Amino acid sequence: MAARRLSSVLSRSLSLSPALGSSSFLRSLASGSSVSGNSCTSRYSTSAAVEELITPPIEVTYTKNLINGHFVDAASGKTFPTYDPRSGEVLAHVAEGDAEDIDRAVAAARKAFDEGPWPKMTAYERSRVLLRFADLVEKHNDEISALESWNNGKPFEQAAKAEVPMLARLFRYYAGWADKIHGLTVPADGNYHVQTLHEPIGVAGQIIPWNFPLLMFAWKVGPALACGNTIVLKTAEQTPLTALYVGRLLLEAGLPPGVLNIVSGFGPTAGAALASHMDVDKLAFTGSTNTGKIVLELAARSNLKPVTLELGGKSPFIVCEDADIDHAVELAHFALFFNQGQCCCAGSRTFVHESVYDEFTEKAKARALNRIVGDPFKKGVEQGPQIDSEQFKKILKYIKSGVESNATLECGGERFGSKGYFIQPTVFSNVQDDMLIAQEEIFGPVQTILKFKEIDEVIRRANASKYGLAAGVFTKNIDTANTLTRALRAGTVWVNCFDVFDAAIPFGGYKMSGIGREKGIYSLSNYLQVKAVVTALKKPAWL
Repeated sequence: MAARRLSSVLSRSLSLSPALGSSSFLRSLASGSSVSGNSCTSRYSTSAAVEELITPPIEVTYTKNLINGHFVDAASGKTFPTYDPRSGEVLAHVAEGDAEDIDRAVAAARKAFDEGPWPKMTAYERSRVLLRFADLVEKHNDEISALESWNNGKPFEQAAKAEVPMLARLFRYYAGWADKIHGLTVPADGNYHVQTLHEPIGVAGQIIPWNFPLLMFAWKVGPALACGNTIVLKTAEQTPLTALYVGRLLLEAGLPPGVLNIVSGFGPTAGAALASHMDVDKLAFTGSTNTGKIVLELAARSNLKPVTLELGGKSPFIVCEDADIDHAVELAHFALFFNQGQCCCAGSRTFVHESVYDEFTEKAKARALNRIVGDPFKKGVEQGPQIDSEQFKKILKYIKSGVESNATLECGGERFGSKGYFIQPTVFSNVQDDMLIAQEEIFGPVQTILKFKEIDEVIRRANASKYGLAAGVFTKNIDTANTLTRALRAGTVWVNCFDVFDAAIPFGGYKMSGIGREKGIYSLSNYLQVKAVVTALKKPAWL
């Protein structure tokens, strides 16, 4: 299945593809034959019904750290619980890596880079390993999707139809790049032959977040492997399970031991040890801006390793006066509520022209009230639970702040159900720029709608943020679109669309939204060193 446009793949009219719909795995989910006792009722959708939580027909098999091609216990013997966010109940106990485990993983990665076959393998052979892995991802689509949904809370259909297929697509994209990485021949003054070599950087440390565990795995692991590097990956402590599962598939695809090492653990222990490790040559991190600052400092204070950061956002979504309001409402809804609002580039400041503001607000409220909230394994559910108790409480705190600052609470604002971490889809209108809900990253299902009058005004207000990750522009006027796309200080500007994540499109932010770009050709430079080789020529026939 093509996985190029999340916005189209995840439209409400989705139906199971024949290949997926015919599987016994999905039939078992549809029947709801295996359930636990917890219940959750949607008050928002007209199709609201009491439902018991479905237990997916998959076992949690891989819970140990992957080091040097083997799944091993933590050096300390400790484990930590990972949870089902639908209920808050323990899903599995996972090996708790710390500094000693990072040392072991880095040693394995260093040996694999210095002595192993991966960097010395032909680029074509490396590409074949990545292609075999993509085939295995497709073969195990249902199991991987179920594990991602179970550990993260995102709708199963979102994982199965968009994110896991995109995982395979991204690895095929980088497999295609593996044998196309090359340097240049450079003319120079004098009798010299000058060439540049693009060499793998070495051992790459990578830290991924919990909101898109598999996609962030692909964004980081894919280009690093294509360039011939070895890796130590630290998963988010909330969502360690799918990286371990697909790590096993990479070994099955032929990845040599030690090339990819995966350590589960916490930021202050395993994460800090990786960021400050003296034998790590490169660091890539996705997460909050505050944590990104710490990661950057640790990298600088150790061996000054280069760092790529993909951090927070407070992205404007601008609806101009000529917009098709029904379409704009649906797109703005998707831009904010996708993935339970847990998206760094969410369109979390919805600027609407004053001439259509009231109509837009009423329709945005109606759409939020019609949003289907519930068990992410139930067909048709659009919104599952937030990731954990900490995020759940943080979102409710921001909602309370919005009410106290006199924004108009159009709908939602409360917990949904009695168990787990579900929150009602929430819409605020009459939001002002100085309110916390308009300034800080909420990372939840809370839409804030602001009013503007002039294009110059909305440009100034949209740019008045410490973030610059993304922006959305909704207009029929090409001149307006051109003006806004060039004026907005953001790494990505979507025009009359949102969340289009093709493998070839670079992604990254301005200002405090990060350093560097991921995906596309630009991501390769993160994992390469450029070496100039200058050779003296004796009596050259030409220069």
